[in-house]
Parts: sequence; structure tokens; C-alpha cells
Amino acid sequence: MSLIITDECINCDVCEPECPNGAIYQGEEIYEIDPNKCTECVGHFDEPQCQQVCPVDCIPLDPDRVETKDQLMEKFIKLTAKS
Repeated sequence: MSLIITDECINCDVCEPECPNGAIYQGEEIYEIDPNKCTECVGHFDEPQCQQVCPVDCIPLDPDRVETKDQLMEKFIKLTAKS
């Protein structure tokens, strides 16, 4: 699954720089996560870094985007492939 940021987000800016894939960006009202870039930090870290630093615990798994660890690893490989 990719992660989502809920409307409990307080725009504290701590999650964005922690994302190794550049999946987190400032949306119209709160930070958002690009599901095409989110690998839950698979390939980079053992746990999603944005969840680790979020002070309000507003970054759950997205139930609408179920992905296995293998699928997340495939996405990581595609995102980090050298052209």
C-alpha cells in the first residue's frame, strides 16, 4: 500500500524532507503523497520515515492502494533505476 496523509495534518513540514522518493508534496490545504512514488520506504528503510517523524500520527496506509512488499520493491527499483 502507499501511504496517505489525512486531514489531521498540521502542515508542520517534517515529513516532506524525510521521503527518499520525493513522494510528499504540499497540496492545496495539507501535504499529500503521490501514490506512484510512495514505496513505504521499501528499499530505503525498514519503516516509513514520514510516519516516524509525524507528530500527529496522520499518515496511515491507504486502503484503496493495496500493494505487497514485492510490488513496493518493484516500484522502488523502477524509481531508482539509472537511465
